[in-house]
Amino acid sequence: MSNFTRRGLLKTGAVAGAGLAMPTLITSPLAAYTNEPTGGSVTLGFNVPQTGPYADEGADELRAYQLAVEHLNGGGDGGMMNTFSSKALKGNGILGKKVEYVTGDTQTKSDAARASAKSMIEKDGAIMITGGSSSGVAVAVQGLCQEAGVIFMAGLTHSNDTTGKDKKANGFRHFFNGYMSGAALAPVLAKEYGTDRRAYHLTADYTWGWTQQESIQQATEAKGWSTVNNVLTPLATTDFSSYIAPVLNSGADVLVLNHYGGNMVNSLTNAVQFGLRDKQVNGKNFEIVVPLYSELMAKGAGENIKGILGSTNWSWTLGDDGTKAFVKAFGEKYGFPPSNAAQTVYAQTLLYADACERAGTFNPCGIAEALEGFEFDGLGNGPTLYRKEDHQCFKDVLVMKGKDNPTNEYDALEIVEVTPRAQVEYAPDHPMFAGGDLGQCNPGA
Repeated sequence: MSNFTRRGLLKTGAVAGAGLAMPTLITSPLAAYTNEPTGGSVTLGFNVPQTGPYADEGADELRAYQLAVEHLNGGGDGGMMNTFSSKALKGNGILGKKVEYVTGDTQTKSDAARASAKSMIEKDGAIMITGGSSSGVAVAVQGLCQEAGVIFMAGLTHSNDTTGKDKKANGFRHFFNGYMSGAALAPVLAKEYGTDRRAYHLTADYTWGWTQQESIQQATEAKGWSTVNNVLTPLATTDFSSYIAPVLNSGADVLVLNHYGGNMVNSLTNAVQFGLRDKQVNGKNFEIVVPLYSELMAKGAGENIKGILGSTNWSWTLGDDGTKAFVKAFGEKYGFPPSNAAQTVYAQTLLYADACERAGTFNPCGIAEALEGFEFDGLGNGPTLYRKEDHQCFKDVLVMKGKDNPTNEYDALEIVEVTPRAQVEYAPDHPMFAGGDLGQCNPGA
C-alpha cells in the first residue's frame, strides 16, 4: 500500500501543523486530503506577478497556463501532450474532471504571494498552486503549500535554495537553478573572454540574487577569474546609475549583472549609457554578462543585448518535436513565440496532471510519489529526471548570446551551446544546497 493511503481521518478540518482552517472534504479515512474534488471539475491556482518588476514574465506564464488548461480539457491541437513520452493524458481533463483555474497577483512580493495562494486554497478550493517569477515568492508559497497540504509546482524560480535549504516534500521545480547556470556558462566565458578576468557583480538583494552570484563567482573563479566586488541592489531599484558609476574605477573588466526581468533591462541600459561596452580595461575589451536570460528581457533591452552571454532553461528556437508543438500552439493562440518562463509553467501543469493520472488520485502524496524519480521526454528539454532526493529537474542547459542581426524583436537571442545534463548535475548534499530537509509529504489531513 502506498504511503499516501495510510493517513488517518482528520476530524477537525484544520491542517496539521498549519493552524489554517481549510475546506477539507473527507470521503474516506484512507483518502482524506485538502480540497478533495467531489464534483465534475478540479481547480488549479495560478499565482503569477501581474504587477512589479517581473510582470512581463508573469503575463507570459499566465498565457501558457491558460493554453495548458485548454489542451488538458481537449481544446486546441493538444500541444506537447502529443509529444510527451508519458501517454497518460487523454484530453478529458484530469481523472475525467474538467480543469478550471483561479489567478492571483504575487506582486513579486512574498507576503502578497502567500496571501494570494492562501485565498486560492481556502476560498477557491485550489488543489494545486503553481507560478511565481521570483525565488523569494517561490520559497514562501512552497512553504505555505507544505503546511496546507497541497502540491506546489514551482514556476520560474532559479535560486539554489528552492530545492536546497528551503526544499519541501510538497514542492517540485522544473526550472534550472543558479548552480546549473554557473556550470554551463563559466566554460563558455573562459573560452570567449579568457581566464584572466576581473569581475564586478551587481546582485539582486534576495535569495535568487545571492545564490546566483555565489554560483557564477565560484564557477568563474574555478576558471581563473577573480572577483573585484559584489554589490547588492534592492529589488525595487529602477535606476542603477549610482551602482554603475563605481565600476568604472574598480579595475574590473567584466560586469556581471545578477539581475532579472525589468531590473536587468534597466541595469544593462544604464551600463551601456555609461559607455562600459566601449571601454578597454587591463588591455581587454570590457564585457557584460547576464547569467540568467529570458527572451522577454532580451526584447526589452533591444540593441543593448547584442553579443552578451547568458543562460536559459529553454528556447523557442530549439528544433525538437516538443518545442515545435508548443511554439505552434502558443503562436497560433497569441501571435508570438513563448518565453522560457511560459514553457516551464506549461510543462509543470502537464507534469502535475500526468502524475494525477498515473497515481489515480488527486491526493498530493500520491502525486508526489508519481513525480519522484520520474524520467520523461518530449516537453522541450530533452530527457529529464525529477530527482527524488530534492524534487529538482535535471536536463540540458542552454548558453545564449544576444544576436548581432535579429530579424525581429522575438529573435534577439541565439543558442551558443546546449550544455549536456551531465555537466550541470550535482550531488543532493552539495554545499550550495545543504541545510534543508525535504521532510514528509503533507496531504493536509
